[in-house]
Amino acid sequence: MKFLKLIRYQNLLMLAFMQLLFRYAFLKQQDVPLALADWQYGLLVLSTVLLAAAGYVINNIYDVGTDSINKPNDVVVGKGISETAAYNIYIGLNVSGVAIGFILSNIIQRPTFASLFILIASLLYFYATTLKQIMIVGNFIVALLLAVSVLIIGVFDLFPATTHENQAQMASLFSILTDYALFAFMINFIREIVKDIEDVNGDYNMGMNTLPVAIGVNRAAKIALGFAIVAFILLALYSNTYFMQNKLYITIFYAFATVLAPLLYFIVKIFSAKTQKDFQHLSTILKLILFFGILSILVIALNIKYNA
Repeated sequence: MKFLKLIRYQNLLMLAFMQLLFRYAFLKQQDVPLALADWQYGLLVLSTVLLAAAGYVINNIYDVGTDSINKPNDVVVGKGISETAAYNIYIGLNVSGVAIGFILSNIIQRPTFASLFILIASLLYFYATTLKQIMIVGNFIVALLLAVSVLIIGVFDLFPATTHENQAQMASLFSILTDYALFAFMINFIREIVKDIEDVNGDYNMGMNTLPVAIGVNRAAKIALGFAIVAFILLALYSNTYFMQNKLYITIFYAFATVLAPLLYFIVKIFSAKTQKDFQHLSTILKLILFFGILSILVIALNIKYNA
C-alpha cells in the first residue's frame, strides 16, 4: 500500500487508460496502417507508465519537507519506505522504462527515438530537484510532459508507418493528437498553478520560488483565472468550428456538459477561493475536466460511426 502511494498509482492508471483509449478508440478505427503490434503498443504504455512512476518517486523524495506541512498524511518516504529504498525504486523504474523504450525504438527501426525516453526521465529528475522551485518553469514542464505522453503515440504508431500515399491522412490524425496534447497542456498547466497555491505554505517554508510564493496567492489565482478564460474561449471556438461543422451534436453536448460547463464553474469559483480546501476542490475539478476531455475521443468516434 505504501508503494502504491509512493508512485501515485491512480494517476498512472489514468495515464495508461488515456494512451489505450487513443489507440483503440481512435487510431484502430481509422483505415490506416499502424507501426506497432498490440504487444508493442503495450510496451510503449508500460515504458511511459514506468517513467511517470519514477518521476513521482523522485518527486516524493524531494517533497518530504513541503508535504510534511501541506499533506502530512501523504508522506511516504521516511515513514513507510526509507529514503534509500525509495531511491532504489526510482532507479529501477527509470532503468526499466528507458530500456523498454530502447528496445521498442529498435523494433520499429528508429533507434534514435530512444533519446525521447532519456529526455523524459531527465526532465522529471530535474523538475523534482531544481525546476520545480523556479516560478512558472516547473508548471510548464509538468504540463509539457503530459502533452508529450499524447504526442508519443503518434511518434511511435503513426510516423514509422507513414508513406507518400497515406501522408495526408496520417498528418490529419497526428493533428488531432496534437489538438488533444494542447488541451492536456492547457488544463494541466492551470492545475499546476492551482496546486502551487494549495501548497503555498509548505513551499514558502522550504524556500521555493513558486508563483504564489513570489507574487502572492491572490495574484496567482488571477493568473490561473486568466489562463482558464483563454482555455474556455479556445475550447468553445474549437467545438463550434470542428464539431458543429461536422454535425457532431452528441459530441457538442458532451463537450459542454463535461468540459466547458465545469471550466466555467472553475472560473466562477476561483473568484471566491480562499482556503487550501477551496483550491484542492478546484484542482479536482480540473482533473475531471482533463479526464472527460480525453474521453471525448471515444465519444467523437462513436458519434461519427453512428452518424455515418
